[in-house]
Amino acid sequence: MSNVQSVQIQDFSIGGGGPLVIVAGMCVIESEALLMETGAALLAACERAGLPLILKASFDKANRSTLTAFRGPGLVEGLDILKRVKAALSVPVTTDVHQPEQAKAVAEVVDLLQIPAFLCRQTDLLVACAETGLPVNVKKGQFMAPWDMGHVVDKLRSSGCQQVLLTDRGTSFGYNRLVSDIPGLAQMRTLGAPVCFDATHSVQLPGAAKAGTGGNSAAAPALARAAVAAGVDAVFLECHPQPSLARSDSATALSLQQLPALLAQLAAIDALVRGR
Repeated sequence: MSNVQSVQIQDFSIGGGGPLVIVAGMCVIESEALLMETGAALLAACERAGLPLILKASFDKANRSTLTAFRGPGLVEGLDILKRVKAALSVPVTTDVHQPEQAKAVAEVVDLLQIPAFLCRQTDLLVACAETGLPVNVKKGQFMAPWDMGHVVDKLRSSGCQQVLLTDRGTSFGYNRLVSDIPGLAQMRTLGAPVCFDATHSVQLPGAAKAGTGGNSAAAPALARAAVAAGVDAVFLECHPQPSLARSDSATALSLQQLPALLAQLAAIDALVRGR
């Protein structure tokens, strides 16, 4: 769509007519070495597929199911790790911002601020992120319709952020279940912002693992292919060298070994859709 305002990340854009962008990485920073390994593997796979990469990892998962669940290294140590990995791999990075007072510090390190789905309507958080001057990626709440994200876009743009990315991560369908609205991706794009599809969070089964979130990672590649065929501008994938050992979202993370073949498929579908 001609009225979609692209998001510039270093030397590439999201939604600017260029190739599909991959936002991928670990759910939460478990260690610097593991993030470095994951980032290097993702970068190599993306380079082979001809797709730009934004490396993602959270310094804190503030919305874990239980009080004892692993949350990550925290703001200070987490940002230090992201800064070193970013420099070592020469790759743009993104991470979640949970509180308004975190926005400025996070913006000094990352290239794209990310607002979690459960917080997508929090005005103070949106305004704080907008005021940093960085592009902002907002995940659509599982409880919201695609067109309701127009208010989120308005809040950000009215607060000075003109580079907005919207991410769909599934919609609540009763208890412990999410469904993906593929036509809704195009509807959300009519809001004038490029759209990303989060394939791995969309296959979550929230709360279905008793003390945590379950999921079906085997379904994520099919949903990713469908979303790219529908014309999304980016795809979000969480992955891990050994998903079963991941300390967050182990049921939905993809293995690094899966990525080269999947990214090749997504690149081919994207080229076909865009007429290349």
